[in-house]
Amino acid sequence: MKPDDKIAVVVPAYNEEDCIAQVIRNINSAGEKSGLNLKAVVVNDCSTDKTGEIILNENCIALNLAVNLGIGGAMQTGYKYAFENGFEYAIQIDGDGQHPADEIPNLVRHLRENGLDVVIGSRFISGEGFQSTFLRRIGINYFKFLNRFFCGTNISDSTSGFRIINKKALELVCDYYPDEYPEPEAILLFSVNNLTIGEIPVVMKERQGGKSSIQSFGSVYYMFKVSLAIFFTFIRMKKKIN
Repeated sequence: MKPDDKIAVVVPAYNEEDCIAQVIRNINSAGEKSGLNLKAVVVNDCSTDKTGEIILNENCIALNLAVNLGIGGAMQTGYKYAFENGFEYAIQIDGDGQHPADEIPNLVRHLRENGLDVVIGSRFISGEGFQSTFLRRIGINYFKFLNRFFCGTNISDSTSGFRIINKKALELVCDYYPDEYPEPEAILLFSVNNLTIGEIPVVMKERQGGKSSIQSFGSVYYMFKVSLAIFFTFIRMKKKIN
């Protein structure tokens, strides 16, 4: 990794008017302090609030979708932009203020020093900070089991949306990326394609604004839907590789 390697920090944003400006400023501040060539790429997923207006007045690349694609479609849009515009790496960071931008240099460092393709920021390694809700922790442990069962990958925080990928992984996700709740399924996608994945401890916060897309009953639906997605992704990728 060269000091001037371009790093896209992709922020999927749907109705994040309360937080998005500060998230962008935190990313820019992290780049200035670390000397990394970070560029915030905010994908406004057809928000109905002032998110689109706000990002046009911030120091970022603003991509405004004409229709709502969900987090997977928004992330793939950002990833495609990064790949097609010569970025060497892409980092996903949520638009709700949960993910600490000052940890970005640690993600980059861990990827570089260990020769990895993907690094995920985990809230569970150190056990500090916001540990998510009880129902979500059940789901996270369940997806941890599924990923270990299907491909032997042991990731403690498979739903974490705070992660960095290199150019090899970028090329892969430009071709296919899971749609609605992509984080657990993407781990399987990376593993089946023989990409190397690591984790580092990260202290996360509760969301600083907006509303989660997964509520109480939605948690059960989420687990069921992602379980099916993981299964069919595993079958599809195995057939493609073989």
